[in-house]
Amino acid sequence: MTSKFLKLFSPFVRITPEIKQPDREITFKDKLIYTFIVLLIYIIMSNVPLYGIATEVGADYYYWLRVILASNRGTLTELGIGPIVTAGLILQLLQGSKLINVNMSDPSDRALFTGAQKVIAMILTMVQIIAYIFGDAFGDHTNADGTGLTTTAMILIFIQLLMSGIVIMMMDEILQKGYGLGSGISLFIASGVAGQIFWNSFSWFGDEDELPKGIIIAFFSVLFNPSNTDLRIRDLWIREANAPGLLGLFTTFLIFFVVIYVETMRVEIPLTYAGYKGYKGKYPMKLLYVSNIPVILAQALYANLLFFGQLLWNWSQDSGRATWWVSWFGEFETSESGQYLSPTRGLLKYLTAPQGLGSIITAFQEGEGGDLILQSSIYLIIFVTICVVFGQIWVEVSGLAPRDIAGQILDSRMQIPGFRRSEKVIEKILKRYIGPLTIICGIIVGVLSFLADFLGALSTGTGLLLTVGIIQNYAETISQEAAQEQFPGMGSFFG
Repeated sequence: MTSKFLKLFSPFVRITPEIKQPDREITFKDKLIYTFIVLLIYIIMSNVPLYGIATEVGADYYYWLRVILASNRGTLTELGIGPIVTAGLILQLLQGSKLINVNMSDPSDRALFTGAQKVIAMILTMVQIIAYIFGDAFGDHTNADGTGLTTTAMILIFIQLLMSGIVIMMMDEILQKGYGLGSGISLFIASGVAGQIFWNSFSWFGDEDELPKGIIIAFFSVLFNPSNTDLRIRDLWIREANAPGLLGLFTTFLIFFVVIYVETMRVEIPLTYAGYKGYKGKYPMKLLYVSNIPVILAQALYANLLFFGQLLWNWSQDSGRATWWVSWFGEFETSESGQYLSPTRGLLKYLTAPQGLGSIITAFQEGEGGDLILQSSIYLIIFVTICVVFGQIWVEVSGLAPRDIAGQILDSRMQIPGFRRSEKVIEKILKRYIGPLTIICGIIVGVLSFLADFLGALSTGTGLLLTVGIIQNYAETISQEAAQEQFPGMGSFFG
């Protein structure tokens, strides 16, 4: 029976825009074209500025998480995929914890579940837009001095961001309905991270050390034109103002190779078929059992805490009500560029990723290195702990728990050789592996994400981890689609 909670969304689902399932078989070539067009539209939206705002006015509340959210400041993709991901996580957690009943094998239930996710995403989009406007992210909404946002500007910003959110949601649905490859969310994240890595590698624009910002261009500039600068190759390992350095370049490659290698490591449990003797199989469990889910959930938690922390701090400063609990939660100061707020005290200071070795070296030169090392150490401990906890929670709510896997094995008429064909027995055996694998996965992804940020990789640690997984999934998807195109009979094999 469908949950009463989902039935509440039924009237809104009927008026929500929807992409119909394709009425014909989409060829591999057409899927590539659809995927390219969707990506092109998103890139164009990421470069179209919002009408009615000045990007230099107001604080960028999501500065630290732009790449992960696939968003771009002051453009139509200001909110990125944040509302869609948050809505999906909310319903997944509700479903996994059995707070709502959904029969995914029933088309009507599945359609209602998907529709409810879109409705929640639209509600979250509107809530975030209102929070942005009244949090003065686009300028002073009170318009006290005549230079802030007018009522007309606020309405236009609201309409632009709401329509953009709907378009992004529709583009994601186009790919997921089978017109393209993969999902829009994964595609947008990977393109954002790839763009940031490309920019930090090949940018020609000058930086504070009078060299191109792109580390590869800067390297060849020093190598072939040493007379144009006082810097040498050794000075490019860690550059000033956290500019991309050779250490960050090698860290990026290292993270890619380590994640790819770890993804191939797995534990295999031998199985035999209960119906026919001699038929054997294996149940593989990856070392990264819950993949990058723990670090995604941890970053989502951090994003919301930082967002509301900045809103609280701005409110306390504007109203003059700087209470002790606001200071305990987080105090902020405006960065030198004026683009974002940086936490300086309180809990949120220890929930902010380190900004590379360059900032630590600078802090030591100013006599504040010990405090920054302490902050980074506390951040690492808290971040890894949260990743482990979220990994264990996700196992319980996503159908990856020992009892769920034991039921799947029995339903497929398989059993573990040498043990009774009992769900309790199989569950007890699986607990020996799934529990430790979940903890190890949380520790590995947490430490890798921290190291990427700490060593100044060319993108954020979480962004790199997500992109590696997305690239692997796309490589597998493209291989399967190409094989089905060449050998149509393999379609049933791939499901």
